[in-house]
Amino acid sequence: MARKRILIADDNPAIRTALCRMFAEHPSLEVCDTAVNGQEAVVKAASLRPELIILDLDMPAMNGLQAAKEICKILPNVPIILLTLHARAFNHFGIEHPGITRVVPKGEVHTLVGHAEELVQAA
Repeated sequence: MARKRILIADDNPAIRTALCRMFAEHPSLEVCDTAVNGQEAVVKAASLRPELIILDLDMPAMNGLQAAKEICKILPNVPIILLTLHARAFNHFGIEHPGITRVVPKGEVHTLVGHAEELVQAA
């Protein structure tokens, strides 16, 4: 069975590396590439066509919400996880945004692989 490809976008190199390591040993998920900002994520999503995208909210050039909106135009059926320190605001107030499938707090990053598995299986 082919592994499902994930694109990760975060401006912090330590977080990008940590997220890649989280998925490195997973039998059915693999990181196909990373991006340092939302603008690069949009370009890479269009060319790589991953099955899942993980976006940080706070990035330069284009933030995660802006990137999700643009990616949704290109890949409307690809789930997008927004990884953010501000997840409580999104979850508490029920804030919805076009393209965002799930919001995961950075403090709960250990749950990210489970969320990823669930979303790619449902897609």
